Amino acid sequence: MKLPLIIFVTCTFLQVTGQSTQNTINNQVWKPFINTYNSRDTDGFMAVHSKDVVRSPRDGKMVLNWNEYFKQQKRGDDQGKTSGNKRDLGLRFTERIANDNQAMEVGIYKVTITEKSGNIRTFYGRFHVALRKENGIWKILVDTDSSEGDSIGEQYYMQASPME
Repeated sequence: MKLPLIIFVTCTFLQVTGQSTQNTINNQVWKPFINTYNSRDTDGFMAVHSKDVVRSPRDGKMVLNWNEYFKQQKRGDDQGKTSGNKRDLGLRFTERIANDNQAMEVGIYKVTITEKSGNIRTFYGRFHVALRKENGIWKILVDTDSSEGDSIGEQYYMQASPME
């Protein structure tokens, strides 16, 4: 009778610990990532990234360090502010794995651009992100994404799990 109880308590502990880690990652990384991306706050956006970040937008066949990523992001944010276009980023997850100091997150993103003219464009892709804790705070260490030849769409986005 004790063995089933021990197994139940262990499984419950692991599930709660995993959820707690995911909630911490959501609060320290994903919520600020989404908010600062949507508001075109380059400094806030880059603050959730490690200074050792490796950024690879695979469709563009690039690999960027922190400084290169910052410059690219700043240029895009400034252009977006000037154009008056609004953007809305959504993230959903297909895999979330974490221990005390490292995590791997895989999912689908959806970016909706609403142009000043009212024209709406939507883009999708799959992301893979490695995170690590730096001084007790989760940071993005590796960030790569791809539209996979424009094969990622709304159906993949909806099949993935929302951030909890």
